[in-house]
Amino acid sequence: MRTVAWMVGVSVVTAMAAIAWFGTRIGAEVVFGMLAPLVIAIGSWVLIEQAYRRTPERVTGLMVAGFAGKMVFFGVYVAVMLKGLALQPVPFVASFTGYFIALHVMEALALRQLFANGSREAR
Repeated sequence: MRTVAWMVGVSVVTAMAAIAWFGTRIGAEVVFGMLAPLVIAIGSWVLIEQAYRRTPERVTGLMVAGFAGKMVFFGVYVAVMLKGLALQPVPFVASFTGYFIALHVMEALALRQLFANGSREAR
């Protein structure tokens, strides 16, 4: 849960900072650019952590399946946001890309920590 709290906290604070810096004219783009990567990162992390606690050998398969599902979901999400909601493309794509990368880095660091702690517990 600590990882989820960090993901949410960092995302909300940086979104508020971006809106304060660039103005409310791109507020929707920043928020919608953050929303899907954040929700998916949280869901992904919770599932990975639960799988690791139960059966660590399932984690890789879960991550591969999650990758395929994320590719489809994110493709549809970006299309809906740009065409359906007609968000400004540059701020939305910048926000989406930034959060996508940052949240995956946070997830990777948390995974490294999870695996390191798990290997110590196995000894």
